[in-house]
Amino acid sequence: MPRKSPFLIELTPDESTELNRRATKYTRPYFEVVRAKMILMAASGMDNDQIAARLDTGRDVVSQWRKRFFEDRIAGLEERARPGRPRAFPPRAHD
Repeated sequence: MPRKSPFLIELTPDESTELNRRATKYTRPYFEVVRAKMILMAASGMDNDQIAARLDTGRDVVSQWRKRFFEDRIAGLEERARPGRPRAFPPRAHD
């Protein structure tokens, strides 16, 4: 049974402009474009299930990004530092 998100998204004109810029700039990384589209759809009144179906992703992913935007606005859509040691790849040995 679908449930309604408690995180209602209302955009300021500046946020709307920035998200539209990100959503239509296909030279940006794919994840940034999709996140912007998720928030724009949420602001237009779509629920998480509809957004997930339209963008072919999970409802839990849409819910996560909706919540992060609600709490931190545009900054919430940026990548955060991940815990643990950074990945390190040794140089390739040439045989």
